[in-house]
Amino acid sequence: MYERALTPKLTKGNRSLLLLGPRQVGKSTLLMSMKPDLTINLASLETFRDYVTDPSRLERELRAIAGERTVFIDEVQKIPELLNSVQVFLDERPRRFRFLLSGSSARKLRRGQANLLPGRIHSHALHPLLACELGEDFSLEGALAHGTLPGIYSESDAEIRHEDLRSYSDIYLREEIQAEALVRELGGYARLLDLMAASSGQILNVNALCRDAGVSYETCRRYIEILEDTLILFRIRAWSGSDRASLVAHPKLYLFDLGVRNAILRRPLDRCFDDERGLLFEHFVAQELYRRTGSLWPELSIFHYRTRHGAEVDFILQIGREIWAVEVKSGSHVSRTSLAGLRSFSDRVSHVERKIVVFLGKRRQLIDDVEILPLSDFLSEIPA
Repeated sequence: MYERALTPKLTKGNRSLLLLGPRQVGKSTLLMSMKPDLTINLASLETFRDYVTDPSRLERELRAIAGERTVFIDEVQKIPELLNSVQVFLDERPRRFRFLLSGSSARKLRRGQANLLPGRIHSHALHPLLACELGEDFSLEGALAHGTLPGIYSESDAEIRHEDLRSYSDIYLREEIQAEALVRELGGYARLLDLMAASSGQILNVNALCRDAGVSYETCRRYIEILEDTLILFRIRAWSGSDRASLVAHPKLYLFDLGVRNAILRRPLDRCFDDERGLLFEHFVAQELYRRTGSLWPELSIFHYRTRHGAEVDFILQIGREIWAVEVKSGSHVSRTSLAGLRSFSDRVSHVERKIVVFLGKRRQLIDDVEILPLSDFLSEIPA
């Protein structure tokens, strides 16, 4: 089991927790490592049937337990009504029970009109593994080809790893989300999923996606929202400055894991194509940054910058009042001519604390006021 960067946040104090994340990112493993006294696994068909037919059963069972206890409810989005019983005990005797809740669909909780217990419970998101969580096991080539879902990354048999990834993309993303009544038109959804995987890391053009997938604008918008709510997609917003008319305003959209992206597109899962290496490396850095937003780096907001004339910077990091401009290059050499986007941004924004290029060279460099950082140096300088 890999040590997760989120663990100190979860184990500090005695606050009840809701841990959200896609399937197979390690939510259950992480919460079970906190040694709960009672575990209710709603992924078990028998357990699910017991509670879905009688949600008040949880309250009766908890009242029969003496002393202080930690209770883990896995896949709580399957029966959102159980959160009402959780609230009863948090209100009556806040210290008697500590609840550890996991879920893979914030949308399903909201659709079920779930009580998300504001002010009573801390919510966190868990993602696939960060490079720092993998430690000495980290391989950039592996991360670009088959992603960093814990069970898949640690699988030593390449054939099994590939089959698991294809199963994830075919069964979970294409079928299980539909089975949960989140998607009605599977054909349009499947085409759109393929198109979004192909355009992952690029500026979102909903109209083009609608046209190519053969679905309406509203259907396309709803499907994107579904995948964001199940944490399969995330978006990076466009930077908006004072001169907005000359800036591209559309966000970039990214899939949550490169292995899943490659499996959807039927790419090789043991290597990446040479002509996709730059895109995948930028995608990897986007994931490393996004997975830190929220609990690990709460001050961080991420944007991209692009002018209508084509000048662009991959990531603008707003950290409180600080601004960093970060460009990603998949080569081992960086020239002054490749810094035009950083210069364009710094001309618009008067206070840019750091201008950084992340590259695949071995040693850091300095070109004028631009820091040229190897990937390992960059990752070591951001919170984890």
